[in-house]
This record gives sequence, structure tokens and C-alpha cells, in this order.
Amino acid sequence: MRFGIILLLGLFFPLIAFSQTDVALDPEFGGRVSICLDKRISKGLHVSLEEEVRFDNNFGSLDRLQSTVALSYKVHPNIKLGIGYVFINGYGANTNSFKDPRHRFMVDATGTLHLGNWNLSLKERFQVTHRSGEFNVYQNPQNAMTLKSRLKAQYKGFGKVQPYAYFEVRNYLNAPVIEAAYDGNVYVTLDDYSEEGEAGWFLKGFKGGYVNRLRGSLGTDIRLDKRNTLNFYILCDYLMEKQVDANAEGTKLKSYTKETGFRGWIGAGYEFAF
Repeated sequence: MRFGIILLLGLFFPLIAFSQTDVALDPEFGGRVSICLDKRISKGLHVSLEEEVRFDNNFGSLDRLQSTVALSYKVHPNIKLGIGYVFINGYGANTNSFKDPRHRFMVDATGTLHLGNWNLSLKERFQVTHRSGEFNVYQNPQNAMTLKSRLKAQYKGFGKVQPYAYFEVRNYLNAPVIEAAYDGNVYVTLDDYSEEGEAGWFLKGFKGGYVNRLRGSLGTDIRLDKRNTLNFYILCDYLMEKQVDANAEGTKLKSYTKETGFRGWIGAGYEFAF
């Protein structure tokens, strides 16, 4: 495990250093509130339903309502597999309405190591997020694919209060790949007289892969009793997003920026298990 941590740091610290030349985003903060029902079907097999509300713009506006249904099965005392579906109902602060929901499908595997009062776990999750409604096909794929890797440590020596911390890496697996001029900060249209097309830029497809988010979190579970659990946490994201801004016809590339910045959340959740 120590080797794995060293390998992760060796891979991602150079990316952070490279991002110093990118376009910096202003820090942004928000909140998350969720409620979850967890039903035991049989030994090791559980189904769960969760509803989450998210706020952004420094707690100034509603971001989304997110509904999740998931099924998990413990195939071994140390290994759990899961599948799930998430309905993401995004809220537009400018339009004051819900628009163009997204559908997310996910599969994951979690390995847990029990060391006294410590639980150490590694979770791998592959997810596909389907965009509905109208969107610019030159900026985003209809089905965005990501792989998330999370390393978590939780301490259970305090009884009902069980603090934890985790670190997570998100890989974007099918990002847009373009060919265009680079002026040192952003990618821009070459000129109107390019020999290979009006735009002077070319979308090569959605086959680019890169790390687009690093996440860290501190929190605690409070087990009120066998069925009821509260969860409080803070988390911080360091984003490294490549943003394509093109017209809907694909004839003009306005910019292709590498945006970096921090976002933070304060969250609270409640779970009822039965």
C-alpha cells in the first residue's frame, strides 16, 4: 500500500506543477445535504436509495437535485461490488429552472483492510454520464466516461463517532481532442484561410484521457444506534478541466482553455438502515 501511495503522488504532483500555466478559477464554495435508505435483502446484499441537494456559488444558488439507486454485494469479507444509477437534475441559476437532466450509470469495487480500530479501503468506480437534450457536440461527448480511485482511512476506536479521511483521483477517459494553434494561454482559431477547412481547427474525436480532479475530504460518521447514522464532512476539489468553447456548427473555435482552481463543500447526511 505504501508503494501505491508513493506511485500516486509521483504521478499527480507533476500535473499540479504543470497546471501553474493554466487559467486560474476563483475559489468557490457550496453545500450538500442528503438522506439515504439502506435495505438489507440478504447476507451481504443491500439496496439503497439516496436523495441529495447541492448548492453552489458560495451557497448562493441551487445547483442540482440528485437521486441515486444502488445495489451492493459483499463477495468476500474484504471485497464489495456495486452497481448504481443516478438521475442528475441540474438547476440553472440564470433560467431559474431545471433543464436537460443527465443519467449516470456506475459500477465499482471496494477492497477493505481491517487493522485493529482502523479500516483502510481502496475503491475503484467506473461511470458513464449520458447527456440528454440539446448540447454542443463539438464541446462534449454525449456519454462522458470517468474512472475514480479513492483511498480512505476510517478510525472506529471512539465508539459511535468514527472519523475518516480520503483522497480521490478522477480520470476523464474520453475528453475532446482538438488540433489548433496555441498562443501560450489558450487555443485559438488559426485563420480563415487555412488549407484544411474554414475553422482552422479540427475535432479529432473524444479519445483524450487525463486526470481532471483531485479530491480530499475529512469527515465523521456518528452512529446513533444500529439503524441511524449521521455524517458530517468537508471536501475540497482541485480541478484541472480542459474546456472547449466552439460554435454549434463547429466552424469556429473560440477558445480551448485549461482551467484550474479549488472548490470546497460542507456536507451533512442521514442514513437509515433496516
